[in-house]
Amino acid sequence: MVGLGTIMAQTPIPFSERLAARIRERRNPVVVGLDPQWASIPSALRRGVDADHGADVAKVYRAFCLQILDAVGGLVPAVKPQLAFFEELGPRGLDTLLDVIDYARSLGLIVILDGKRGDIGSTASAYARAYLGAASPWRGDALTVNPYLGHDTLEPFEAAAVERGAGVFVLVKTSNPGSAALQDLAAPRERVYRQVARHVETMAARTSGPSGYGAIGAVVGATYPEQLAELRAAMPHAWLLVPGYGAQGAKACDVALAFDREGLGAVVNSSRAILYAFARPEYGDRFGEARWQDAAAEATRDMIDELAAARG
Repeated sequence: MVGLGTIMAQTPIPFSERLAARIRERRNPVVVGLDPQWASIPSALRRGVDADHGADVAKVYRAFCLQILDAVGGLVPAVKPQLAFFEELGPRGLDTLLDVIDYARSLGLIVILDGKRGDIGSTASAYARAYLGAASPWRGDALTVNPYLGHDTLEPFEAAAVERGAGVFVLVKTSNPGSAALQDLAAPRERVYRQVARHVETMAARTSGPSGYGAIGAVVGATYPEQLAELRAAMPHAWLLVPGYGAQGAKACDVALAFDREGLGAVVNSSRAILYAFARPEYGDRFGEARWQDAAAEATRDMIDELAAARG
């Protein structure tokens, strides 16, 4: 006979509750995007390395990302590796990605894998099994998902997320300038992004836990603040992953309405503005390239303070 303690040990803590707890612990909603790009990485790490040799570049990416994690891992609740920058290096890049994920997890960070996966039926199930949960090969706490093959393609991701205590962030209103070409189209009842948001809210509500939020969240860009506020109201049970802050031009005041009264409900991503802060005059003049980790940490602290001030 299986005891209650065994059952509880086998039941993973839902992603929504883990994320809420980590935000409260770190007292901020910042997500640092891990987007290693060869030309932007500090020259000391690139020196003597052949940029055309994928295995050597992968080693540089590994060193860079692990040192970024050392710099910011004690400050923020989550990180977001962008899979494409690792995948372009082939198998060695994927080895590096797994090392980065494992190191981030060892620091107690929530790991959101940014792969924007999406497909039909068994293929979607395979993606979900590959990326979601501590027992999966890629050990992701959450995954970004593309909904534009239809609502049924989201169901395998929802099922895996619930089973494994993981999360899913569905693209609803993205931060890129061209997003309006499809997402803002006027469908018979309402704009496309609103129809996607309605379905996300349905899934979020039926998977919600004590925090009030569910396993299914939404990607909503800070570069469209009016729609961000609109979608916060339309999806009260969905965590929002908010890109666009920093290098894409959005400010702290643009994201303030993404949060609930307790300061939960959203996480805000910044990638280039933190990773390569040493190249920005306000940090480069103080730290120089040699102290690029210190520049990244300081840019992270400044973002934390700016968001706190904007949220009141």
